[in-house]
Amino acid sequence: MLPAVVKLCCGISYPHLRSMAGLQRTAVAVIGQEITRLQRWAQVQQLTRQQADLSYIESFAEPKPKNIKSVPVKENHLYVQQGQEAMRSALSILEDKEGWKVEITQSNGDVVCSKVMPGGRKVFRLEVVLEASVEELYDVLFVRVEEMHQWNPSIQQIKVLKHVGPETIVTHEISAETAGNLIGQRDFLSVRHSCKHKAGIYLGGAAIELESFPPQTGFVRAKDGPTCIVMQALDENTTKTHFTWLLNMDVKGWLPKSIVNQTLPRAQLDFTRHLRRHVSLR
Repeated sequence: MLPAVVKLCCGISYPHLRSMAGLQRTAVAVIGQEITRLQRWAQVQQLTRQQADLSYIESFAEPKPKNIKSVPVKENHLYVQQGQEAMRSALSILEDKEGWKVEITQSNGDVVCSKVMPGGRKVFRLEVVLEASVEELYDVLFVRVEEMHQWNPSIQQIKVLKHVGPETIVTHEISAETAGNLIGQRDFLSVRHSCKHKAGIYLGGAAIELESFPPQTGFVRAKDGPTCIVMQALDENTTKTHFTWLLNMDVKGWLPKSIVNQTLPRAQLDFTRHLRRHVSLR
Protein backbone atom coordinates (compact mmCIF):
# COMPACT_ATOMS: atom_id res chain seq x y z
CA MET A 1 0.00 0.00 0.00
CA LEU A 2 1.13 3.52 -0.78
CA PRO A 3 1.63 5.63 2.33
CA ALA A 4 -1.34 7.57 3.57
CA VAL A 5 -1.34 11.31 4.00
CA VAL A 6 0.30 12.30 7.27
CA LYS A 7 -2.14 13.85 9.78
CA LEU A 8 -0.99 16.46 12.26
CA CYS A 9 -2.53 16.80 15.72
CA CYS A 10 -1.96 19.07 18.66
CA GLY A 11 -2.96 19.03 22.33
CA ILE A 12 -3.20 21.39 25.24
CA SER A 13 -2.58 20.42 28.87
CA TYR A 14 -3.20 22.33 32.05
CA PRO A 15 -1.23 21.81 35.34
CA HIS A 16 -3.31 20.53 38.20
CA LEU A 17 -3.70 22.69 41.25
CA ARG A 18 -1.78 21.43 44.22
CA SER A 19 -3.46 21.23 47.65
CA MET A 20 -1.66 22.09 50.88
CA ALA A 21 -0.70 19.18 53.12
CA GLY A 22 0.56 18.70 56.67
CA LEU A 23 -2.12 20.56 58.66
CA GLN A 24 -2.70 18.19 61.55
CA ARG A 25 -4.82 20.05 64.00
CA THR A 26 -8.53 20.62 63.59
CA ALA A 27 -8.31 24.24 64.66
CA VAL A 28 -5.74 25.04 62.03
CA ALA A 29 -7.89 23.30 59.41
CA VAL A 30 -10.94 25.38 60.37
CA ILE A 31 -8.94 28.60 60.16
CA GLY A 32 -7.65 27.53 56.72
CA GLN A 33 -11.18 26.89 55.49
CA GLU A 34 -12.32 30.29 56.69
CA ILE A 35 -9.42 32.03 54.96
CA THR A 36 -10.21 30.19 51.73
CA ARG A 37 -13.86 31.28 51.93
CA LEU A 38 -12.83 34.92 52.39
CA GLN A 39 -10.41 34.70 49.46
CA ARG A 40 -13.10 33.31 47.16
CA TRP A 41 -15.50 36.07 48.16
CA ALA A 42 -12.85 38.68 47.35
CA GLN A 43 -12.19 37.09 43.94
CA VAL A 44 -15.91 37.15 43.07
CA GLN A 45 -16.12 40.83 43.97
CA GLN A 46 -13.05 41.64 41.89
CA LEU A 47 -14.38 39.69 38.87
CA THR A 48 -17.71 41.50 39.10
CA ARG A 49 -15.95 44.88 39.04
CA GLN A 50 -13.80 43.82 36.07
CA GLN A 51 -16.82 42.68 34.07
CA ALA A 52 -18.61 45.93 34.78
CA ASP A 53 -15.57 47.93 33.64
CA LEU A 54 -15.24 45.80 30.48
CA SER A 55 -18.92 46.26 29.59
CA TYR A 56 -18.52 50.00 30.00
CA ILE A 57 -15.50 50.12 27.68
CA GLU A 58 -17.14 47.91 25.05
CA SER A 59 -20.23 50.13 24.98
CA PHE A 60 -18.12 52.78 23.21
CA ALA A 61 -16.32 50.35 20.86
CA GLU A 62 -17.38 49.57 17.29
CA PRO A 63 -19.32 46.28 16.94
CA LYS A 64 -17.14 43.35 15.90
CA PRO A 65 -18.17 41.02 13.05
CA LYS A 66 -19.35 37.68 14.36
CA ASN A 67 -17.18 34.60 13.84
CA ILE A 68 -14.48 36.62 12.12
CA LYS A 69 -11.78 34.19 13.29
CA SER A 70 -13.57 30.88 12.93
CA VAL A 71 -14.61 31.22 9.28
CA PRO A 72 -11.11 31.31 7.73
CA VAL A 73 -9.98 28.47 9.99
CA LYS A 74 -12.91 26.31 8.91
CA GLU A 75 -12.36 27.16 5.24
CA ASN A 76 -8.66 26.32 5.43
CA HIS A 77 -9.41 23.03 7.17
CA LEU A 78 -11.93 22.22 4.42
CA TYR A 79 -9.35 22.84 1.68
CA VAL A 80 -6.84 20.57 3.40
CA GLN A 81 -9.49 17.87 3.84
CA GLN A 82 -10.44 18.08 0.17
CA GLY A 83 -6.81 17.85 -0.92
CA GLN A 84 -6.12 14.87 1.33
CA GLU A 85 -9.26 13.07 0.20
CA ALA A 86 -8.34 13.66 -3.47
CA MET A 87 -4.91 12.19 -2.76
CA ARG A 88 -6.33 9.11 -1.06
CA SER A 89 -8.89 8.50 -3.81
CA ALA A 90 -6.36 8.90 -6.62
CA LEU A 91 -3.83 6.60 -4.94
CA SER A 92 -6.50 3.95 -4.47
CA ILE A 93 -7.12 4.04 -8.23
CA LEU A 94 -3.42 3.55 -8.90
CA GLU A 95 -3.16 0.73 -6.36
CA ASP A 96 -5.90 -1.23 -8.11
CA LYS A 97 -3.98 -3.15 -10.78
CA GLU A 98 -7.07 -4.59 -12.45
CA GLY A 99 -8.49 -3.27 -15.71
CA TRP A 100 -5.54 -1.26 -17.04
CA LYS A 101 -4.92 -1.38 -20.81
CA VAL A 102 -1.95 0.04 -22.72
CA GLU A 103 -2.87 3.07 -24.85
CA ILE A 104 0.49 4.34 -26.10
CA THR A 105 4.06 3.07 -25.83
CA GLN A 106 6.95 5.35 -26.82
CA SER A 107 10.38 4.25 -28.01
CA ASN A 108 11.99 5.96 -24.99
CA GLY A 109 9.97 3.80 -22.59
CA ASP A 110 7.15 6.23 -21.80
CA VAL A 111 3.87 4.36 -21.38
CA VAL A 112 0.27 5.55 -21.09
CA CYS A 113 -2.38 3.10 -19.86
CA SER A 114 -6.10 3.61 -19.35
CA LYS A 115 -8.90 2.20 -17.23
CA VAL A 116 -12.66 2.63 -17.53
CA MET A 117 -14.15 3.84 -14.25
CA PRO A 118 -17.73 3.44 -13.02
CA GLY A 119 -19.82 5.80 -15.10
CA GLY A 120 -17.85 5.10 -18.28
CA ARG A 121 -15.15 7.78 -18.03
CA LYS A 122 -11.57 6.77 -18.72
CA VAL A 123 -8.64 7.64 -16.50
CA PHE A 124 -5.08 7.62 -17.82
CA ARG A 125 -1.85 6.57 -16.12
CA LEU A 126 1.46 7.86 -17.46
CA GLU A 127 4.71 6.22 -16.33
CA VAL A 128 8.08 7.67 -17.33
CA VAL A 129 11.61 8.12 -16.03
CA LEU A 130 12.84 11.71 -15.84
CA GLU A 131 16.41 12.99 -15.61
CA ALA A 132 15.75 15.11 -12.53
CA SER A 133 15.61 14.63 -8.78
CA VAL A 134 12.36 14.26 -6.88
CA GLU A 135 12.91 17.57 -5.07
CA GLU A 136 13.64 19.38 -8.34
CA LEU A 137 10.39 18.14 -9.87
CA TYR A 138 8.49 19.09 -6.72
CA ASP A 139 9.88 22.61 -7.01
CA VAL A 140 8.82 22.88 -10.65
CA LEU A 141 5.36 21.33 -10.34
CA PHE A 142 4.21 22.61 -6.93
CA VAL A 143 6.35 25.39 -5.50
CA ARG A 144 6.72 27.24 -8.83
CA VAL A 145 3.41 26.15 -10.33
CA GLU A 146 2.60 29.74 -11.38
CA GLU A 147 5.61 29.64 -13.75
CA MET A 148 4.34 26.61 -15.66
CA HIS A 149 3.14 28.67 -18.64
CA GLN A 150 6.76 29.72 -19.25
CA TRP A 151 7.76 26.20 -20.31
CA ASN A 152 4.46 24.49 -21.09
CA PRO A 153 2.74 26.02 -24.15
CA SER A 154 -0.54 24.24 -23.36
CA ILE A 155 -0.98 26.47 -20.28
CA GLN A 156 -1.97 30.12 -20.59
CA GLN A 157 -1.91 30.89 -16.89
CA ILE A 158 -1.94 29.31 -13.43
CA LYS A 159 -2.70 31.57 -10.50
CA VAL A 160 -2.47 30.56 -6.84
CA LEU A 161 -5.58 32.02 -5.22
CA LYS A 162 -4.83 30.83 -1.69
CA HIS A 163 -1.94 29.28 0.23
CA VAL A 164 -3.27 26.97 2.93
CA GLY A 165 -0.06 26.24 4.75
CA PRO A 166 2.99 24.77 3.00
CA GLU A 167 1.21 21.66 1.67
CA THR A 168 -2.09 22.89 0.18
CA ILE A 169 -2.95 25.55 -2.39
CA VAL A 170 -6.04 26.64 -4.33
CA THR A 171 -5.35 27.45 -8.00
CA HIS A 172 -7.10 28.76 -11.09
CA GLU A 173 -5.72 27.42 -14.37
CA ILE A 174 -6.46 28.48 -17.95
CA SER A 175 -5.45 26.29 -20.85
CA ALA A 176 -3.84 27.93 -23.86
CA GLU A 177 -5.63 28.50 -27.14
CA THR A 178 -3.59 26.57 -29.69
CA ALA A 179 -4.11 25.60 -33.31
CA GLY A 180 -5.39 22.07 -33.72
CA ASN A 181 -6.55 21.80 -30.12
CA LEU A 182 -9.68 19.66 -30.46
CA ILE A 183 -10.79 20.22 -26.89
CA GLY A 184 -10.49 24.02 -26.87
CA GLN A 185 -9.83 26.41 -24.00
CA ARG A 186 -10.83 25.29 -20.54
CA ASP A 187 -10.34 26.71 -17.10
CA PHE A 188 -9.98 24.78 -13.85
CA LEU A 189 -10.52 25.70 -10.21
CA SER A 190 -8.66 23.17 -8.08
CA VAL A 191 -7.25 22.37 -4.67
CA ARG A 192 -3.73 20.89 -4.82
CA HIS A 193 -2.14 19.00 -1.97
CA SER A 194 1.41 17.73 -1.50
CA CYS A 195 2.85 15.09 0.79
CA LYS A 196 6.52 14.26 1.32
CA HIS A 197 7.46 10.77 2.44
CA LYS A 198 10.68 8.81 2.54
CA ALA A 199 9.35 6.76 -0.40
CA GLY A 200 8.84 9.88 -2.51
CA ILE A 201 6.69 12.96 -3.00
CA TYR A 202 2.99 12.86 -3.81
CA LEU A 203 0.92 15.60 -5.44
CA GLY A 204 -2.85 15.25 -5.40
CA GLY A 205 -5.71 17.43 -6.50
CA ALA A 206 -9.36 17.79 -7.40
CA ALA A 207 -11.82 20.35 -8.69
CA ILE A 208 -13.59 22.60 -6.18
CA GLU A 209 -16.30 25.24 -6.39
CA LEU A 210 -16.10 28.76 -4.99
CA GLU A 211 -19.00 31.20 -5.03
CA SER A 212 -16.45 34.02 -5.18
CA PHE A 213 -14.88 32.56 -8.35
CA PRO A 214 -17.62 31.39 -10.76
CA PRO A 215 -16.92 30.08 -14.29
CA GLN A 216 -15.17 32.67 -16.43
CA THR A 217 -16.66 34.16 -19.60
CA GLY A 218 -15.16 32.63 -22.74
CA PHE A 219 -14.04 29.38 -21.08
CA VAL A 220 -15.62 26.03 -20.32
CA ARG A 221 -15.14 25.20 -16.63
CA ALA A 222 -13.69 21.66 -16.74
CA LYS A 223 -13.20 19.45 -13.69
CA ASP A 224 -10.20 17.36 -12.80
CA GLY A 225 -9.71 14.81 -10.09
CA PRO A 226 -9.22 12.97 -8.09
CA THR A 227 -5.79 13.03 -9.70
CA CYS A 228 -2.24 12.62 -8.46
CA ILE A 229 1.44 12.51 -9.37
CA VAL A 230 3.82 10.10 -7.64
CA MET A 231 7.54 10.89 -7.80
CA GLN A 232 10.01 8.31 -6.50
CA ALA A 233 13.79 8.23 -6.75
CA LEU A 234 14.95 5.56 -9.19
CA ASP A 235 16.89 3.07 -7.06
CA GLU A 236 19.87 4.80 -5.46
CA ASN A 237 20.24 7.28 -8.29
CA THR A 238 18.79 10.51 -6.89
CA THR A 239 19.20 12.33 -10.22
CA LYS A 240 16.53 10.17 -11.85
CA THR A 241 12.88 9.93 -10.90
CA HIS A 242 10.19 7.39 -11.63
CA PHE A 243 7.23 9.62 -12.49
CA THR A 244 3.63 8.33 -12.39
CA TRP A 245 0.74 10.62 -13.32
CA LEU A 246 -2.92 9.69 -12.95
CA LEU A 247 -4.99 11.97 -15.19
CA ASN A 248 -8.68 12.01 -14.35
CA MET A 249 -10.56 14.79 -16.13
CA ASP A 250 -14.06 15.73 -17.17
CA VAL A 251 -13.55 18.30 -19.94
CA LYS A 252 -17.28 19.18 -20.05
CA GLY A 253 -18.84 20.66 -23.16
CA TRP A 254 -20.36 18.78 -26.11
CA LEU A 255 -17.37 16.74 -27.21
CA PRO A 256 -17.54 13.12 -28.38
CA LYS A 257 -16.02 10.76 -25.85
CA SER A 258 -13.86 9.19 -28.55
CA ILE A 259 -12.13 12.51 -29.27
CA VAL A 260 -11.53 13.18 -25.57
CA ASN A 261 -10.09 9.70 -25.04
CA GLN A 262 -7.64 10.20 -27.94
CA THR A 263 -6.60 13.69 -26.88
CA LEU A 264 -5.92 13.27 -23.16
CA PRO A 265 -3.15 10.62 -23.35
CA ARG A 266 -1.45 12.66 -26.08
CA ALA A 267 -1.66 15.69 -23.83
CA GLN A 268 0.14 13.72 -21.11
CA LEU A 269 2.99 12.85 -23.47
CA ASP A 270 3.21 16.46 -24.70
CA PHE A 271 3.40 17.69 -21.11
CA THR A 272 6.17 15.21 -20.35
CA ARG A 273 8.15 16.32 -23.38
CA HIS A 274 7.98 19.96 -22.29
CA LEU A 275 8.84 19.03 -18.70
CA ARG A 276 11.90 17.06 -19.83
CA ARG A 277 13.17 19.96 -21.85
CA HIS A 278 12.59 22.41 -19.00
CA VAL A 279 14.45 20.39 -16.33
CA SER A 280 17.33 19.72 -18.77
CA LEU A 281 17.90 23.50 -19.04
CA ARG A 282 17.89 24.19 -15.28
